[in-house]
Amino acid sequence: MNESSYWWEVELSADSEEELLSVIDISGSIGSSFNSERNALAYYVNSNPIEYWIGVIESLMPTFKSVKILRSGKIEYRSWHVDWKEAFPPLDVGDKFVILAPWHRGTESAGRIPLYIYPATAFGTGYHESTQIALKLLEKNKEKIHGRKVADIGTGSGVLAIASLKLGARFACARDIDPTVLEEVRNNMKENEITDESMEIKTGDLLKDFHNNVDVITANILFGPLCSMLPDTVRVLNKEGIAIFSGLLVRERDDFIANAKEDGLTLKEELSENEWWGACFLICI
Repeated sequence: MNESSYWWEVELSADSEEELLSVIDISGSIGSSFNSERNALAYYVNSNPIEYWIGVIESLMPTFKSVKILRSGKIEYRSWHVDWKEAFPPLDVGDKFVILAPWHRGTESAGRIPLYIYPATAFGTGYHESTQIALKLLEKNKEKIHGRKVADIGTGSGVLAIASLKLGARFACARDIDPTVLEEVRNNMKENEITDESMEIKTGDLLKDFHNNVDVITANILFGPLCSMLPDTVRVLNKEGIAIFSGLLVRERDDFIANAKEDGLTLKEELSENEWWGACFLICI
């Protein structure tokens, strides 16, 4: 098989289709299908070794406990290598945004703010419910964002930082623990005409060693990392600021609100989409 003509294929099983689809979305799969046993076949680009993708999937298993990896291997390109692009049509989110892959530029809905995001390996294309929740919460709090400084933690594709700037934020700092996604963020910055002067990209473990104060924090990750960054959120966030957290499951809502309250944050508003939940928090006065 020619080294440039294959994808990685990983076969997954789980107790529910919802869990399978969530893991496929979050792990950075470029496409999926189901076989006759109702197991999922998830496909990944070969720019990273298969061990990398297995590691990403395994990191999600504590949250999606019934998911199992059955096998993995190479699969030759099919007609999908062109057709997969059509799996990312323009998507309206909330009242303001439309998410588009760059090849759909010019087809955006009139009057909406376009977010041009290349669907690659980084999480956050906008097609997952948790990203849509975060975007809707940003839109609902646009008066708190205009002219302010934003920190997007676990930035992935950079979509939330870019959306904040397009809502009028003065500056955005995008952070991710994975250095391999930074080039994708830079590409998405170029697609959206975001300059280095208005957006900084750095590697970093959540808010550890983050010494600046900001007015807005966004984080679309998972329950464990979000809980661990709550004390630093209160340290970094200005008193009148807001923190927007997503990537949480509805069943984790009560525990997360309790943890946030213990660390000095109070719930302002919340949204849910199917099994996913996100919310905006304020510092307790």
